Parts: sequence; structure tokens; C-alpha cells
Amino acid sequence: MSPTPPISVALNDLLRQTTALQHELAASVNRVLASGWYILGRECAAFEAEFAAYCGVPHCITVANGTDALELALRGLGVGPGDTVATVANAGGYSTTAIRAVGAEPLYIDIDPSSMNMSAADLAGRLTPAVRAVIATHLYGRMADLPALLAVAGRAAVPLVEDCAQAHGAAIGGRKAGSWGALACFSFYPTKNLGALGDGGAITTNDPQLAQRVKSLRQYGWNGKYRCAEYGRNSRMDEMQAAILRAKLPHLDGWNARRRQIAATYSAALAANGVDCPRDFGENYVAHLYVVRSQARDRVRAALAARGIATDIHYPVPDHLQQAARGTPAAAAQLPATEQAAGEILTLPCYAELKDEEISAVVGALQTLAQEARVG
Repeated sequence: MSPTPPISVALNDLLRQTTALQHELAASVNRVLASGWYILGRECAAFEAEFAAYCGVPHCITVANGTDALELALRGLGVGPGDTVATVANAGGYSTTAIRAVGAEPLYIDIDPSSMNMSAADLAGRLTPAVRAVIATHLYGRMADLPALLAVAGRAAVPLVEDCAQAHGAAIGGRKAGSWGALACFSFYPTKNLGALGDGGAITTNDPQLAQRVKSLRQYGWNGKYRCAEYGRNSRMDEMQAAILRAKLPHLDGWNARRRQIAATYSAALAANGVDCPRDFGENYVAHLYVVRSQARDRVRAALAARGIATDIHYPVPDHLQQAARGTPAAAAQLPATEQAAGEILTLPCYAELKDEEISAVVGALQTLAQEARVG
């Protein structure tokens, strides 16, 4: 008998979730089709109310995508040309894109190597009067140290914006991501813990005045139909995506629990084999991405690919080292922890629909590699 071929494991498989929810999603789509209203209607209003309640805030404003959410949050705070915004350089460039879009300059803060989120100590040493806002990204689904970051920003009277694109449902002390900052921004890109079947985003806040300003800015700056109070954007969620997100929201906590379970299973098996991996699986972590670190990252990735296990790197090039940053003040940033992490990080498959045999295949392959080559 020939040996059983190894199991191939995809980094993600969106069709599994869609198939499992096909009846709920079909009902949602049909409800929108029958309504005759397809932009900023009842479905958007209902999702805004439901997601605000889930996050524990009074206000949610849906927008077209997560990057627009960041840009509109900055504009809502009055950030513009000549201003500086503190952010990290290891989170895929989305905050940088938003900062540049409003004409401001990013100030890159180094990371805490243990969490790979913004270092409060480094932020405290870099804040200047030019900094008009701080964007704190909850990277990989682990919440940044918001109590410490807010204390630093508060002493300087600088508002903090949460980038919650990877942290739907995460919490600190029972207080959800999206309820801490002056404004908080979410993406509902299909691969997110709460993902639409297309693009989508939202901004949450406790501040009614900021909520009203962002709501105006997302639709041309209107304060009445065809009446502009200021020039804004066209960044609206469509009714179809809102209806789909409404169907998925009740499942989010269960999906997050399954992601944590997978992450904990990985770490229990890998930590003893010299792999630098996540250790804390409390409420502050929703395992959007399961990221390990290895000085032999590229060799490990190639070996896993040979065994049929897909991986990725989130993210390979820090923002200050991107080609687009050349010649800008941000390019001179000194970020040793950020740069070291970029050369070591590796993302393994981790999503709620992953099968037990696939999890075992990933663990087995990494354990074999660790034993053979002392990976770590």
C-alpha cells in the first residue's frame, strides 16, 4: 500500500463559512433585493445599532472600507496638512495610507516585541507638540496596551484612534475594542473575524459630536441633502454588505472562541519545540492571525510549503522602509524591534472553519522541522 499523502492546508478558506451560513446569507440578500433600497437604508441603520451595542458604544457609522474609516476618523479630529500622527510601521501600511491621504506626516513608534503592538514607553519618548493624534493598531487580533497608551496620550492631550481591523470582539477587562479611543475604526474585509462578502468598514465612538461629523464626512460633507457644510468623501456601505454582516454578527463570539482554541493548540505543541509563538489567549486576543517568529523564517516557510501548508508574512516590509517612503522624514525612523520582527514573523493557518486534522497537520510539520533543525 502506498503511504497516505500529506494533508494540504490553505491559509484561509472563505467558502467554508459562506457554505455553512448559506441559508442565512441567502435570506439576507433576498431581503435587500426585495426592499428596493441599496445604499444607507434600513440594513445599514440596523447593523450600525447592533454593532454599536456589541462594542458597547452609542455610535457606529458605516463606511466603504477600513482605510476610509481611518482617514475619516483623522478628518473628524481635524487632522490635516502640517500635522503629525503617531502610528506603527509594522501593520501593513493602512494607517500610513490614511495619514498621507489627509496630508499629515506619520511618526513611527517602535513596538513592544512581546505583543508586536505599539510601545507605550517609546510613544512617551517621541510625542511632540506637532502630534495631533495617535493611531493604535490591535495587530493580529491582540489588543494594544490601551490603558498605558491612553495615559501617555492623555498627558499630552492627544486623541487616540483605535485601529480595530483585526480585533473584532477583543476586550480588556470586559471592555471591547472599539470603545476606548476617541474614535475606533473597523474593516469588514472578507478575511476579518467579522467579514463581509466585499469591502466594508465602520467607525465607533462615544462622542456624539464626532459621530455627527464623521457621518457628514462619509457622504460629501452634507448637513442636508445636496447641502455641504464642508467637503467630505463618498464612503458608504451598501445595504447588501450590512445585511450580510447582520447575519454574521451573532456568530462572532463563537468564531473567536474557536480561533483562540486553535491558537492555544498550536502554542501548546510548538512552545516546547523552540518556536517563539503566542502565549496569552485571554479576552484581549481573538487570533485574527496566528504569527510565530523564527530566525530561520524563510527556510521554515519553504519547508512548510513543500509539505502542503500555506503561510504568509504579515507584514514583510515596515512602512518606513517602503519605496513610497523614500525621501520623506518618516524614512529616517529608528525602529529596531519593528525591523527585527519583520525578518522573523510567519503566519500560520488559523480560522474558525479549520478542521482538526488540518490543525494536527500544521502542528506535526512544525514539530518535525523543530526537531530536525532546532527551529527558533
